[in-house]
Amino acid sequence: MKDNIEKSIISLEEAVEWRQELRRQNKKLVVTNGCFDLLHRGHVEYLYESRKLGDALLVLVNSDASSRILKGEGRPLNDEISRAYVLSGLESVDRTVIFDCCDCHTELAALKPDIYVKGGDYTLDTLNKFEKNALLEAGSVICFKSFIKGFSTVNIIESAKKTLNIKDKKI
Repeated sequence: MKDNIEKSIISLEEAVEWRQELRRQNKKLVVTNGCFDLLHRGHVEYLYESRKLGDALLVLVNSDASSRILKGEGRPLNDEISRAYVLSGLESVDRTVIFDCCDCHTELAALKPDIYVKGGDYTLDTLNKFEKNALLEAGSVICFKSFIKGFSTVNIIESAKKTLNIKDKKI
């Protein structure tokens, strides 16, 4: 059990120092990123499977501002600190870093992960070109993990709207 979940939410600078320590110990760092707005089984399994690929898992979490740009008005439903806290509470997640852009190429270039994981809705061709370039320059292995059918934040929101008879499309 983690002593202090809040200490798992770190800055990029702290993550780079941690990364250097992992490298000195010959440990492999796995990195993934996303909004992780409403944590569900699909997320948990994705993170669990990602963590098994290496010795430590760092999750780059989109800030509120970048989540809003990527997901639209009304999102995120949970603020960035809450999302990072919930992720950091998972046994499979060692550290989280909140980042403020719509892509994380700067963070990936600084961290130089051994392994980078993205969801199965992406391919090497559809991966953000700046992120892909940062990963290729770092020599990172890029992996794609399939989604569990029926589990998505959009599905949860739509189900809740139907249950509550909400017609507002912004949620």
